[in-house]
Amino acid sequence: MSNHSRTQSLVFGIPWPELNDGLFYSDVVPHSDSELTLIDFYSRKYKNSAPLQGWLQRIQNGQISVDGRVIKDPNTILSGDSVLVYHRLPWKEPDVPHLLEVLYEDDDMVALNKPSGLQVLPGGLFQQRTVLTQLCWSVKKQNSTLNSQETHPVPVHRLGRGTSGILLCAKTKVAKTRLAAYFADGTSLVGATSNRKAERSGTRKISKIYRALVTGILVDDKVIIDQPIGIVRYPGVAKGLYVASPSGKPALSKVEVLERDEKQNCTLVQVEIESGRPHQIRIHLSFIGHPLLGDPLYIAGGQPRCFDPELVDESFAQDGGYQRPTNPVPGDCGYYLHAHRLVLSHPTTNEMIYITAPLSTILQTSDEANGSPGSISINSGN
Repeated sequence: MSNHSRTQSLVFGIPWPELNDGLFYSDVVPHSDSELTLIDFYSRKYKNSAPLQGWLQRIQNGQISVDGRVIKDPNTILSGDSVLVYHRLPWKEPDVPHLLEVLYEDDDMVALNKPSGLQVLPGGLFQQRTVLTQLCWSVKKQNSTLNSQETHPVPVHRLGRGTSGILLCAKTKVAKTRLAAYFADGTSLVGATSNRKAERSGTRKISKIYRALVTGILVDDKVIIDQPIGIVRYPGVAKGLYVASPSGKPALSKVEVLERDEKQNCTLVQVEIESGRPHQIRIHLSFIGHPLLGDPLYIAGGQPRCFDPELVDESFAQDGGYQRPTNPVPGDCGYYLHAHRLVLSHPTTNEMIYITAPLSTILQTSDEANGSPGSISINSGN
């Protein structure tokens, strides 16, 4: 990546090492937890990380230190203000792509074409194999004597691991603040009063258009979905699973049919989202009875395929943590969803920027089968 405007694509990325670096998690024991045993502290505070037996294994393996000393006795009594460090040992993360295509770049931001399967930010099994890591490595590779004040670009929004397409990243603090505000403002407008919507309808700074392939044949050419999205307990997802819920937060998706395939019983659609709820498109399309083709998680109604909120598997993996859930989870791939077009007001110049990410064959209409790859254009905005 560079510091000038780019209209020709560039591909970058460093192959993943066999093992990641592991992780270190630090805690300072609050006085309210003094007199707790080491095992009580971890099994209570981090019960979503591992079952009781898993934490016992980690302690006995010497993976936890107290005030700089490795402690293997789980019944050690803790004192207030003691510093605890848990070392999660290095592990092999699942295989994922490592190459990223630059669709647009200038001094303030860079737009990437994220491949399906690559997670944006660290979380769960993926602590190293993420877009963020590749951005960091790219900057370090170009600047071996990197000034401590220089930073790598950071994503200003997320795409699901199985979603491909345009990912916008900020290269400066000002750009990060303004771009993040663009996304937040779009979401806040959904569910606002009609007067507020009318006042601000012309102030949208960003527009996101997706392509998706859904099961079944949509009858209507255009559909507006305003089903709220909320959270329910779900095995294997510590913070809960996003689903269609009448008590959830407002969300709005505009769906337009591009092509119907009666033979394959599927429909190619374009979706514009005016809010940014997690997994919004997957949930909304499944809510109206047309889940994304190949989606392992969401089914008609905007609910998970397998749902038993009380089911918890207490068995643990080799590192002491919970076994990977047998039920589908949000990060599972297999569906066809692509962030295809992005239109935004430049965060510092106010120029209108139009970015398009190339479509895979399966997401092209018949007329687009011989179309051109992704492109960028810039118009002055006043």
